[in-house]
Amino acid sequence: MTNSRSQSFRLEGRLTVDEVPSVYREHLDWKKGGVPESIDLSGLEATDSAAIALLLEWKQWARQAGGDVRFEQPPEALQTIAGLSHVDELLGWKQE
Repeated sequence: MTNSRSQSFRLEGRLTVDEVPSVYREHLDWKKGGVPESIDLSGLEATDSAAIALLLEWKQWARQAGGDVRFEQPPEALQTIAGLSHVDELLGWKQE
């Protein structure tokens, strides 16, 4: 099977409980075709715990396809939510 993963992808705007369902549906092809190697989060203006759930789902999809995904430049608020939820290490954001 050929992996057609793109190298990178950038998320912009809002990624909250209101937007996550449509973003999830929009990227369902990643479940079969592969999640990009990196996802730039620096363009996100508003996030909440629903964003964390989506990122964890994408991480799982990447691993099921034998790969991984890096979530780069997360907004500070998203890092805080991940830390409070104890999933920052899973997302690659663990601060020592």
